[in-house]
Amino acid sequence: MSILPPSASVVVVGGGVMGASTAYHLALRGVRDVVLLESQPFFGQGATGKCAGGIRYQFSTAINVRLSQLSLPMLARFEAETGQPIDLRYDGYMLLATTEDNVAEFRRNVALQHSLGVPTEWLSGDEVRRRVPQLAAGDVLAATFHAGDGLADPNGVVAGYISAGRRLGVRAFNDAPVTDIEVERGRAVAVVTPLGRVACETVVNAAGPWAALIGDMAGVSLPITPVRRQMLTTTPLPDLAPDFPFVIDFARSLYFHREGEGLLTGMSNPHQTPGFDESVDAEWELTHLEAAVERLPLLAHAGLLGHWAGLYEVTPDAHPIIGRMPELENFVVVAGFSGHGFMHGPIAGLLVSEIILDGGAHTLDITELGYERFDRGQHHREYNVI
Repeated sequence: MSILPPSASVVVVGGGVMGASTAYHLALRGVRDVVLLESQPFFGQGATGKCAGGIRYQFSTAINVRLSQLSLPMLARFEAETGQPIDLRYDGYMLLATTEDNVAEFRRNVALQHSLGVPTEWLSGDEVRRRVPQLAAGDVLAATFHAGDGLADPNGVVAGYISAGRRLGVRAFNDAPVTDIEVERGRAVAVVTPLGRVACETVVNAAGPWAALIGDMAGVSLPITPVRRQMLTTTPLPDLAPDFPFVIDFARSLYFHREGEGLLTGMSNPHQTPGFDESVDAEWELTHLEAAVERLPLLAHAGLLGHWAGLYEVTPDAHPIIGRMPELENFVVVAGFSGHGFMHGPIAGLLVSEIILDGGAHTLDITELGYERFDRGQHHREYNVI
C-alpha cells in the first residue's frame, strides 16, 4: 500500500483531467510537493474517462469560447510537451438546427464566435444535405460547422499529465478516497484518506460530479449536481463516409462521431433524475437508438460494440466554478463544467495554478466563473450543452 506524505503544499482531490492538469501545472511552476488523490484504482476513470472526447470552439458565451481558444492549442502541443500521444483529430463539429428557436440562437452564437475570431460556418439545410448525404436531414433548417473542432483521447490526456507531473515531483495516489477535510479557524488544514492524513496549505477540489460531496466535508456548499449520461459504440460501418463530422442533432441532444471503424453515439435524457447511478438505462438506450437510426439510417446495419454510462457535473448556469471559496480562502474549486470539461482541462489547470501561486488567474479573466456569481445572481446559461 502506498504511504502518503505527512504534509504537502497542495493536495488536489480528483485524478481526472482537472486534477491531473492542476497538479502538473503547479509542478511546472516549481511546486514539488503536490499530492494528487484519486479514489478509484486508475486515474481518469471517472467522468473524464467516460466522456465522448469532443473538443470545440462552438459555445454561446464569450467565456467558454475564450477557454477553448486557450485550451485547444494546449491540446495541439500536448504530445510535444508531455510525450504522450492523444489521438488528436479535427473532424469538425456540425450542429443541426431543426427548430426556429435553434436557428435564432445559432445565429447569435455564430455572431459571437465571429466577433471573437472563431470562423464558424453557417450552413443552410440544403448545404447540410449535400455535405453529409448519409444523414436523414429533411427537417434540418440550418447548421453551424467549424473545421477546427474535433476529438482527443481523454485517457491519453490524463495519463500524459500524470506522467509529466510525476517527473516534476507530483506524488499521485490511487485508491485514496477522501473521507474528511479538517478545517480550523476558516482554513482547510488537512485531508484525510484511508491511506493516511496529509496536512496542507491549500486544497483543490477537482472531484467533478463528486465535488459537492468534497465541499460538504469542508463545510462548503457547492451547486454541482451529478447527472447520468450514457453512450455506445458500434461495430464497423464500412459505408460510413471517411469525412463524417461530429454531428449534433441539437434539439434532441443526439450526437454521433466516428470511433475506430464504427461510430460513437449518445443522447441526453432530459428527464434523467440526478444522482450517482452509472448503470446503463436499457429503456433509454432503446429510445436513443430509435432516434439515432431515424437521423442516420446507416446505423440500422451496425451492431453494438460497447456501452457505458458516466456522470455530468451540472451547475445552474452550465458554467464551471473556478476559484477560491469565499468562506474558506485556501479551498480552491475547479469543477461543474456541465459536460464540456474535458476540452477545458488544460487551461483550467493552468488557471488554478495561477490562483494559488500568483493570487489570481491572469492568463484569462475568469471573475465571472467565481462562486460569488450565484450570490449576486449574475450568471448567464450556456446554450450549447449537449
